Amino acid sequence: MSHAPSVESFDLDETGWLLDADSGEPVPEHRLRGYFAERVVPPSWATDIIVFVHGWQTSPNSAHRTAERLLTLARRVLATAPAQYPTLAAESFAPWCIVVRWPSSSLVTPAGYRKIRDRAHTMGARAEGGHAAHILGRLLGYLDIERTDPEAAPVLANHDGQYLHLVGHSFGCRFLCEAVQWAADIRLDDTLGWRTAGHSPSRPFTVDSMLLFQMAAGRDAFLSLFPNILPSEAHNGAPLRGPVVATYSRHDRATGFWHLKAEQQPGIGHSGIGPAPAAMFSTRLLSPDQRYPLAALDHHFVNVDASDVFVRGRRLNPAGAHSDYVRPESAHLLLTLAEYSR
Repeated sequence: MSHAPSVESFDLDETGWLLDADSGEPVPEHRLRGYFAERVVPPSWATDIIVFVHGWQTSPNSAHRTAERLLTLARRVLATAPAQYPTLAAESFAPWCIVVRWPSSSLVTPAGYRKIRDRAHTMGARAEGGHAAHILGRLLGYLDIERTDPEAAPVLANHDGQYLHLVGHSFGCRFLCEAVQWAADIRLDDTLGWRTAGHSPSRPFTVDSMLLFQMAAGRDAFLSLFPNILPSEAHNGAPLRGPVVATYSRHDRATGFWHLKAEQQPGIGHSGIGPAPAAMFSTRLLSPDQRYPLAALDHHFVNVDASDVFVRGRRLNPAGAHSDYVRPESAHLLLTLAEYSR
């Protein structure tokens, strides 16, 4: 049975705290779990849960529409080329998406870019009073409890399990990385009782893949900002099961020229992930009629060169192709990560 893509949205304030959809007021700490229980109910028909965080210069309505477009493209690509994704085709891929929205609008100028860069940093930095990592981490933990367990499903089938994927664009990628790292660093009293889901105290949720479109962070971010995003002896609670996959395009001026001027190095969205705590693999963004071999994506970090695909920018927009990622090729990459998560 097929289902139309379903998209739900949540809003954060400038500190990264969750806002009540009805009143617009911050949800009190003690009400977070109850609020999620009222507003977040993964449908039983969903095979995959996707958490999407948008990037710079995106209105709330635009963020919601972007997620709908990306999921619609994914279903269209799957219907057109089912042989590329035999497991998804067999089980009827049915995604359900939560969009996390945050105040990202500014002037489309270098100064505007720096303003939102600084806001994104503050929203995610606990030391500076930011709450985004905490709120996103608790949302992901709640989802992990409520979803059915993929590990309980038969081999190469997902009728009884739901997979969890993180998708970000621009500065939204930073929030997702901060949430995953938060999970690696949490104390037991932060877990919302997630041990009842069968996880150790240091692993409150698990993530099957992370897809970062045109990430707005320096190339060394996975050493300087997110060094604990992968499991290690010191941080065995890092919840990533699958790879960190990041696209980049030389036509992305926002993370190229502007980021270079602001931080003395190009951003990941322009030049790819640089030094990282694990080996890197590089490939190019493929069209839906080309299959990614497992060996191209089965790594801790994967750079995907999208310079031949992400080429368009709005007329006179100095950000270049920074937002030119809602493409069939992007849907193909998302589908492939979902396929290989099985």
